[in-house]
Amino acid sequence: HHFIQNRSIFEDYNVGQFERDALSKLDELFLENPVQIMVGGSGLYVDAVLKGLDYFPEVDLKIREDLIKELQEKGIQSLQEKLKGLDIETYNTIAIENPHRIMRALEVCIGTNTPYSTFKNKPKAPRNFNSIKVGLTADREIIYNRINQRVDIMIENGLLEEAKKLYQYKNLNALQTVGYRELFSYFNDDFTQEFAISEIKKNTRRFAKRQITWFKKDLETLWFDYKTDIKQITASISDKINSF
Repeated sequence: HHFIQNRSIFEDYNVGQFERDALSKLDELFLENPVQIMVGGSGLYVDAVLKGLDYFPEVDLKIREDLIKELQEKGIQSLQEKLKGLDIETYNTIAIENPHRIMRALEVCIGTNTPYSTFKNKPKAPRNFNSIKVGLTADREIIYNRINQRVDIMIENGLLEEAKKLYQYKNLNALQTVGYRELFSYFNDDFTQEFAISEIKKNTRRFAKRQITWFKKDLETLWFDYKTDIKQITASISDKINSF
């Protein structure tokens, strides 16, 4: 496994840097084995490696800091309205409930005085490898029950204590994620502990729903129920490799 605990929460890191790091690591790994496995949940990060990203100019980090502060003080609706005024095309096409996506679009709009959408869909650099996309699925009820159980296990294993130690750094971009945000609201006395945990579960379920929607749009993905015999899955992958 690679890129686990490879960055400090105090370091700025984005999907563009991940694209460069992942491609560089793949060049190394392909020297050892022509087949590599990438596992992940974020569709944007998967697409960054397999397809490439649109180019966006660098913008002042202070803009992101101001947007994080606005998110904390006024809520996501304030950012949504701001994006709607600056770039209606992006407002209508991105996951509007995802604060990271909204802040990324806004910082480009504000930092360049140009709509975020104008930088998208430019020609990308071709990849020097072929890719096979495999998706595991399950009934929605099973997925949601697993998410709820997972959150309970995370709380039992010390998520609350971890969040307390990080609370003083709550404005950092790396901590604007499901799990931390809700517990920070609890520490602010905006939520009860019970409500904060229920919000973590709800927001994680919403995130999973967005992931499913994103990946289901890709017709190239080979989908299997999570209980499918592993031999059947590997046989399908082998057939696909042999077709290249």
